[in-house]
Amino acid sequence: MPLTRLSNARKKMVGSKQTMKAINRGQAKVVYVAMNAERHVIDPIIQACRAKDIPLVEVDSMSQLGKACHIEVGCASAAVIED
Repeated sequence: MPLTRLSNARKKMVGSKQTMKAINRGQAKVVYVAMNAERHVIDPIIQACRAKDIPLVEVDSMSQLGKACHIEVGCASAAVIED
């Protein structure tokens, strides 16, 4: 399951604003985006990952990504900071 690394990460950023901060600071090791999130939310994250050569994992749904982050709501994106 591709979400195992996110679930087991010691440090992660959850949510689009936090994920973008981690990308811009050079802290993100891998970024996860939910493909059912609104495009205007995830497109800048996808572009930033491509520009900085950060691995990007596409997840089917926001609820699936939220569960992997151990939160009760869905989220559009998340980043692993420390494994």
